[in-house]
Amino acid sequence: METGKFAETAVGFTKSPLGIIGLFIVLVYGFASLVVGFGSGLSGQVAPLIYFMVFFPVLVFFGFLWLVAKHHNKLYGPSDFRNEDNYIKAQMATAASLAAASAKQPGNSAGVTDMQLRDIVDVVSNVPRQKKHEKWRNRILWVDDRPENNALERQAFESQGIEFSLALSTNEALELLKTNKFAAIISDMGRKEGPQEGYVLLEKLRAMGDKTPFMIYAASNLPEHKKMARERGAIGSTNRADELFQTVMGVVTNGS
Repeated sequence: METGKFAETAVGFTKSPLGIIGLFIVLVYGFASLVVGFGSGLSGQVAPLIYFMVFFPVLVFFGFLWLVAKHHNKLYGPSDFRNEDNYIKAQMATAASLAAASAKQPGNSAGVTDMQLRDIVDVVSNVPRQKKHEKWRNRILWVDDRPENNALERQAFESQGIEFSLALSTNEALELLKTNKFAAIISDMGRKEGPQEGYVLLEKLRAMGDKTPFMIYAASNLPEHKKMARERGAIGSTNRADELFQTVMGVVTNGS
């Protein structure tokens, strides 16, 4: 292993008590191995070191068992809890954005109901943690000639680490797709270009051989419109923010 990489790894170990213990064990065992390997002139003094190398891992094993059984809550560093805290904050921010987005939708003049809130919490709590992978898998193309109408929905995704590229028209979206790759595409239906421009974009993409998962986010949530969207090659169609989030995040996290 290169010296630089070893130093970088060692620094990572120092962030928690368990890592420090592991680093100490590696160093002790390494020094003992060096002494045995290059200590040919030590003659009788090598034997104790050999016994040490044989029994040291056993002692470490039982010591580790004792730590896990008696002091498991002390084996984590502050950074471990900070990451968990950030994760919880991200989930709360996502739920808040989805609730606000649901409240502004037509038919919700009285606000979000208790059932809707429970649905939102269930959706957010079931989203897996983001994994580190290619950057494009965390990027979504959103096509809408009025992007300000979807600011809250985008905030929900962004709380999960998703980035967006925005396009105001079909042509603009196609230009972006020439030089960029996206995990998914979200599109409205009617735009200045036409009342079914969402399908126009979808058909052009499929004709080009582009299989990027495509989601319709429009005013209708009728079953026949959902069926039509799937028949045309979309992964779904909805006017609900929580359903949009659940469907698209399912594609992004699964990497399909």
